[in-house]
Amino acid sequence: MSDLDELTRTQLEAAAFRRLVEHLRVRKDVQNIDLMNLSGFCRNCLSNWYADAARERGIDLSKEDAREIVYGMPYSEWKAKHQVEATDEQQAAFAENQPHE
Repeated sequence: MSDLDELTRTQLEAAAFRRLVEHLRVRKDVQNIDLMNLSGFCRNCLSNWYADAARERGIDLSKEDAREIVYGMPYSEWKAKHQVEATDEQQAAFAENQPHE
């Protein structure tokens, strides 16, 4: 739909982003390594992109603050509560899926 005005497009993109973040907050069972192996990005990537967008607009947003926006809690707390050790298979898939230069 190329006939959307800029404001409406931005509002729709923002709503989709908020829904993605909420979905990732609910699906704590899905580990970041699983996301990386399947899609090439994870919660940390999303928070980095958020911080990058803030910096592009002259907003000082720390890495930890951006992660808290995405995770809904401090990253250290999320890791302690929800992150499990990656299996050998997950680590092998991660190594295989890395871009080769």
